Amino acid sequence: MNVDKAKKRIAKQVKKGDKGYPKITLAYFGQSADIATEVVISFIEAEGAEPQSQKFVCESDVREDETIQSVLVKIMERADANTVSEVAGTALL
Repeated sequence: MNVDKAKKRIAKQVKKGDKGYPKITLAYFGQSADIATEVVISFIEAEGAEPQSQKFVCESDVREDETIQSVLVKIMERADANTVSEVAGTALL
C-alpha cells in the first residue's frame, strides 16, 4: 500500500473520534520532535481489558515508512477497531 494512502486511512479513522471498544492507540517516539523512529500500537478489546501493545522501530521516520504504515492499517482492519486515536506529536526517548 502506498504510504500516502495508508496515512490518509489512518487519519480518517482518527477523525471519527471515540466510538467505543475495541480501541487502538498510536503513539510515536523519537530522538527529536521531527523524526519518529518508533511507533507503539496499543489495542484494548473491551473496558477493563489489559492493553496489548506492539512496537515497530525504523532507522528513519516511521511515519514515512511504507511497510510500517501498511501494517498499522492492516492491524486496525483486522482488529475491527471502533475507535482509533493518535497521541499528538512525537514523544522524546
